Amino acid sequence: MRRAHLVAGACLVALLLYPVVNPWQPYPQAVLLLGFLLAIQATSWNIISGYAGYISLGHSMFLGLGSYTAGILAARWEVNPLLVAPLGGVTATVIALVIGGVVLRTRGHAFVIITIAMLLAAQIIAVNARGLTRGSDGITLELPFWHRDFQNIPFYYAFLLLLVLTVLFSAWIRRTKFGTGLVAIREDEGKAASIGVNTARFKIVAYAASAFFIGAAGGVYAYYLTFINPVGSFAILGSVTIVLAALTGGRGTLYGPVVGAFIVNLVSEAATVYAGGVQSRVLLFGGALVLVVVFLPQGLLPTAEAWWRRRHPKRVEFIEQRFQVRERAVPPPPEPGEALLSVRGLSKRFGGLVAVDDVSLDVRRGTITALIGPNGSGKTTLFNLITGGLPADSGEIWFDGRRIDGLRPWRRCHLGLGRSYQVTRLFKDMTVRENVVAPLADSRWRTMWADAVRGHEAERARELLDLVGLARFAGQKAGALSYGQQKLVELAQVLMLEPRLILLDEPAGGVNPSLLGHLTGVIRELNADGVTFLVVEHNIPLVLDLCDPVAVLAGGRLIAEGPPELVRGSPEVLEAYLGDDWMPAVR
Repeated sequence: MRRAHLVAGACLVALLLYPVVNPWQPYPQAVLLLGFLLAIQATSWNIISGYAGYISLGHSMFLGLGSYTAGILAARWEVNPLLVAPLGGVTATVIALVIGGVVLRTRGHAFVIITIAMLLAAQIIAVNARGLTRGSDGITLELPFWHRDFQNIPFYYAFLLLLVLTVLFSAWIRRTKFGTGLVAIREDEGKAASIGVNTARFKIVAYAASAFFIGAAGGVYAYYLTFINPVGSFAILGSVTIVLAALTGGRGTLYGPVVGAFIVNLVSEAATVYAGGVQSRVLLFGGALVLVVVFLPQGLLPTAEAWWRRRHPKRVEFIEQRFQVRERAVPPPPEPGEALLSVRGLSKRFGGLVAVDDVSLDVRRGTITALIGPNGSGKTTLFNLITGGLPADSGEIWFDGRRIDGLRPWRRCHLGLGRSYQVTRLFKDMTVRENVVAPLADSRWRTMWADAVRGHEAERARELLDLVGLARFAGQKAGALSYGQQKLVELAQVLMLEPRLILLDEPAGGVNPSLLGHLTGVIRELNADGVTFLVVEHNIPLVLDLCDPVAVLAGGRLIAEGPPELVRGSPEVLEAYLGDDWMPAVR
């Protein structure tokens, strides 16, 4: 990123000096300022569609909203359009909040379709609301007030300023917990909710944030054109161009949309001049979009970065790191207290299959409680019901004296309920540090906007990585770690929530034996500090050594519960594991 920032700074200096060096070249200035405009739109689009992964195909609507806001207000108030251009951003943001508040509370592809529908609806409204927009006749604005010798230089610097502000805004978002939460939503929305990310709020705010600078730029663009009409302001081709620019440069990156915007703008201008005008642009953009998706799915900048890393590999030894666990006395387990988690009559059916059947279970404060049973007995389903990943058909879930079965996953998480997964669900395109910083322990806006790179949150992440022995890998991609190390990162991620109860789903599964002792040592140390555990595990020797009490599920029902020695000899447990034909040893 340092190299990227240096290159970006050098390019900015060159762009600032260009009109000074070549003041009498209006055509190149016009091409560049249109490149700035496209880069503003692509960088803004990248916030919701690159970081959060929700693709919008109607984002040029916000440019039209900003243009009409500035045009209408300038005409009615008899002021310069540049003075009211920021209000175009406000209008775009408010409309985005309204649309996002309805659409982004759900998942799926409906968002893509509705963004196109909103763009077309905006065009229809602009045509028919003649009293406000003058319909198809459009709105004509006053000519620029400066002397014609200045040509487009003021517009050039206005768009360049907006582009710099947009990129800085995008960079600021990406370095906050809000930014890491958006990337978490893109990679695994269900997992993001389980670590405290209020996915609905994050998506709505991201959509609104992606609209402001486009709307403000629309106000300046209206003054640049001095004429706006519905067809030109709400054109679907504009949205396609935005998407193509971001995909070409690399969506989800900081500078990719800017690079892609200049490339697409130059190619578009060449097609207009040399290849027959607007119709050739439509054909060219359609073909280019297909080629980029098929042959350059990551975009130019990520592809170039991957090539550079292959040519200049770093010597990083982390795939099978051997931990040297420091010598320490095994901390005594705390005395069990009252029930921290209570499950009462919980049931879940999938069609005719009863996965969880009238289960009642208490997890007492300060214990490491095991939940064992044969494969398919409903253990992971019970975890999903407790944490909100699945709705229960019947029953109640109480946590620390409060009923939680009606709460969303992130609300349960904020109460102090954390979990890991049977198969690790880290955000593998994020660094280890970002994975640990991403969780939100509460729903406060201050926490959401906290710095994820420096400050208290980043320091806390470093402490937790040191606790699990992975501090040296903080800057590595999480997907590059070994499976056992990913399990430890996931545990550190859960600890970022400062939970009172952690649900561990097969923590020893697939873990190298050299890491298993370290993992159990961390669990014991956390338990001695007051953290309660509910552990699903198939490693019976580990369960007998680590856990007390032990509960057993079979066929979705709780068949045994008590101390390990008692459960181990239970006939019901032996039958569940060995089948109906098991026979006791004959002496």
